[in-house]
Amino acid sequence: QVHLVESGGGSVQAGGSLRLSCVASGLSFTHVRNCMGWFRQAPGKEREGVAHIDTGDGSTYYADSVTGRFTISQDNPKNTVYLQMNSLKPEDTAMYYCAARPVWVCSWGRREDNYNYWGQGTQVTVSS
Repeated sequence: QVHLVESGGGSVQAGGSLRLSCVASGLSFTHVRNCMGWFRQAPGKEREGVAHIDTGDGSTYYADSVTGRFTISQDNPKNTVYLQMNSLKPEDTAMYYCAARPVWVCSWGRREDNYNYWGQGTQVTVSS
């Protein structure tokens, strides 16, 4: 069974930075190709994909709203995916979720319904 645990959320002022972590158990980063993603959901809004990484070749994908500010990366020995968030804006305020699709190539699809495992989320609040 795949289990995802996020951490690293918090409250920061606009322009600040945070790094989110997602530790994945129950799947392999080194022997199996997976697609890992970060999504976020603000109050009253739909959940949206923020960044994705293919653990097989390291390919990364970003939403236009975060390109140039956020960076997704992986640490294979630790089975961990990170989301480095810089130049944060109040509109980045949301609950951030880690998602996993084992045995999947990210280029095949990165929609919310392409992922079948989700973490509990970590709150990010950016004040102006």
